[in-house]
Amino acid sequence: MAAKSAAPAGGTLRFVLGDQLTRRVASLTDLDPAHDIVLLVEVRDEATYVRHHKQKIAFLFAAMRHFAAELEAEGIAVDYVRLTDPGNTGSFTGELERAVTRHTPARVVVTEPGEWRVWEMMQDWRETLPVPVEIRSDNRFLCPREDFARWAEGRHHLRMETFYRGMRRRTGLLMEGGEPVGGRWNFDPDNRKRLPKGHRLPDRIGFQPDATTREAIALVDREFADHFGDLSTFSWPVTRADALAALKHFIAECLPTFGDYQDVMKAGAPYLYHALLSPPLNAGLLTAEEVCWAAERAYRDGSAPLNCVEGFIRQILGWREYVRGVYWARMPAYRETNALGAGRDLPWFYWSGETKLNCIANVVADTRRHAYAHHIQRLMVTGNFALIAGLDPAQVEEWYLIVFADAYEWVELPNVHGMVLWADGGVMGSKPYAASGAYIDRMSDYCAGCAYDVKVKAGPEACPFNYLYWNFLIENEERLAGNQRMMMPYRTLRGMAETRRDEIRRDATRFLGSLRAEPEPAHQGDQTANAT
Repeated sequence: MAAKSAAPAGGTLRFVLGDQLTRRVASLTDLDPAHDIVLLVEVRDEATYVRHHKQKIAFLFAAMRHFAAELEAEGIAVDYVRLTDPGNTGSFTGELERAVTRHTPARVVVTEPGEWRVWEMMQDWRETLPVPVEIRSDNRFLCPREDFARWAEGRHHLRMETFYRGMRRRTGLLMEGGEPVGGRWNFDPDNRKRLPKGHRLPDRIGFQPDATTREAIALVDREFADHFGDLSTFSWPVTRADALAALKHFIAECLPTFGDYQDVMKAGAPYLYHALLSPPLNAGLLTAEEVCWAAERAYRDGSAPLNCVEGFIRQILGWREYVRGVYWARMPAYRETNALGAGRDLPWFYWSGETKLNCIANVVADTRRHAYAHHIQRLMVTGNFALIAGLDPAQVEEWYLIVFADAYEWVELPNVHGMVLWADGGVMGSKPYAASGAYIDRMSDYCAGCAYDVKVKAGPEACPFNYLYWNFLIENEERLAGNQRMMMPYRTLRGMAETRRDEIRRDATRFLGSLRAEPEPAHQGDQTANAT
């Protein structure tokens, strides 16, 4: 791949961001190879505005380099700026300004970004660049930002289920004559099975890094050595062809059983039946439309049951589109809310995994190795602990943005701020997703290998999730006791003897007081764990 290809002056400079890697992105739909040039840039600011997992940076750099090569193979002029190129300013703005100087285009065309901070940059470009800047809507999503904003206008509570049904009608996915296939919109109650003992999980497809990807991995290992994460397990699809192969593998091998076990957690099995498609999907290598229709075809041709297909489509057509809509409808004020007044520091074990809580130790270790954890691990293990321990929303949100290969603020912030932490006061969720250790025990095998006893409710041997759950209810009684969906636990709490409430508070105070926000002195030099 040539670093810079020539195109005649006076054409259009089409700036493609690293998470917009599709030939069908809005900024490239009317590209004229005879006059236009595509700009892609690797910049340090985007790798370090939070200290992203090494695998996320390597994934994006490798995918960008492959995408640029594919464009050039089409005869399209590409100006590709590498991280270590001489003169690299380290920022989107600096590199766009340099490219305008190099190419003297008549205009710049971009597609709207996924993050508010980049959106603000784009508004500045319109004021500061010497040529017009056209910002186009992101056509990779099935619900434009403007449409969601109209739906959300005047509503305090933005319920995903209502939005999802509208999207089913809009797209025709899993619909028959205006009604949902199977007579139900939601098959979630069928998708909460426990994994049978001895159950054989499917073999998962991985992609051996080629020379281009190995070069990107080596760059990240060298330039971002102190970031969180392990690069040795890297096997993400970094090309369109590989992403399609990953989709085909999921539809054939995993989707037929995905729904049944989508909420299961198992030590040593980070992937289970999950799709692992969110990194290529969020980066543009796949589109939401093609992924959903591929799943629907599997139902129509009889290769996957309805509960599995509906559960999968709901995560993309429903949840993914919905959280993006919430993000753009409520930013920038959304991130500042803190409805429960939570403010405890993020414990160090979120980075190190050094905790006797076996569930958290497993999820953090898997996240370091793979830059991945599935939705129940994120919501009901690391997220549930953050909620019931009263951790500071901003610190928790930064952690989620750092550690996952699929994390961008548009998807991470609403999921964590609204769904995990209920910091938005119920905009997204009707109640906080708080749970004791019993939920984790029911849906995983983590508790069997834990130093704590999930059956014990009090004292040093008790599972901390048990007393932290009740302590959370006590700490937030004034805020939550009137919530209709919290009536049952608060009825139980009101029936507790004062001595039992005191015992809960003592256990919680003891445990929370033992948490460290920084590593022990012996670990201060461990750069692989230090991500703050």
